[in-house]
Amino acid sequence: MEWGEKNWFITGASSGFGKAIATAVLARGGRVIATARNPASLASLAAVAPDRVLTVQLDIRDPVGMAAALDQAEVFGGVDVLVNNAGYGFLGGVEESDDDEIAAQMDVNFFGPLRLIRAALPAMRARGSGFVVNISSIAGVRAFPGAAFYSASKFALEALSEALAGEVGRFGIGVLIVEPGYFRTDFSGRSLMVTGSPHPDYGFLARQRDTAQAADGAQIGDPARGAVAIIDAMNAKTSPGRLVMGSDAYAIVKDSLDARRIELEDWRALTEGTDFPPA
Repeated sequence: MEWGEKNWFITGASSGFGKAIATAVLARGGRVIATARNPASLASLAAVAPDRVLTVQLDIRDPVGMAAALDQAEVFGGVDVLVNNAGYGFLGGVEESDDDEIAAQMDVNFFGPLRLIRAALPAMRARGSGFVVNISSIAGVRAFPGAAFYSASKFALEALSEALAGEVGRFGIGVLIVEPGYFRTDFSGRSLMVTGSPHPDYGFLARQRDTAQAADGAQIGDPARGAVAIIDAMNAKTSPGRLVMGSDAYAIVKDSLDARRIELEDWRALTEGTDFPPA
């Protein structure tokens, strides 16, 4: 049985990548535990295959509600694949953003997935099988001015995922980091927040924010194709640890890795010169 035919627990399933992944899973005969803060927003998804979709209310900031959602999933057949998709973008400079804005970004984008992973792992370990799919971003590879805290949340999620893969592989559990570029979801519209305290000295960041929001609807990436790519990567004989999605993402990630390697080699002599001299 391929992964697409199993039970998927998907956060933020009412739109964007969450809905696209759920739709792709249903097309392959799988079952979906679809979650959202407002379950009514999942009605169109549930209508696709009423007997194979369980809609569940879930705010990933709520540990009590999270436990209840996983209990419902167990009754529905358990969780074979956990997809941490729920999250939002936040645009604000380091000096512009206030403590509450920063804390909220980290709570939703990092601590929420962390809580859910920790809650779901015991059942996966007991079954000896499972997959954790964490939706990151190109911002988890390269940090952009004006989006430091969004990048910080994704860098943290990637570090968690990388370590987790080494911890749970022996139990038959896989971990996949997904790094999308710019996809034609509603992310740049509904799911992109901006700082409430713009600073006049950072006018260029305000202009960047306007440009980012204006790009909604013109992104190069197709969410439906992205969802299929995720399932295909999971079904591969050797799944990647990171799946970069989109030609724009490929270019950005490659440039970032190339630049880092060049800098590493340029400074190699100074780097290695910090060792104790050979005896």
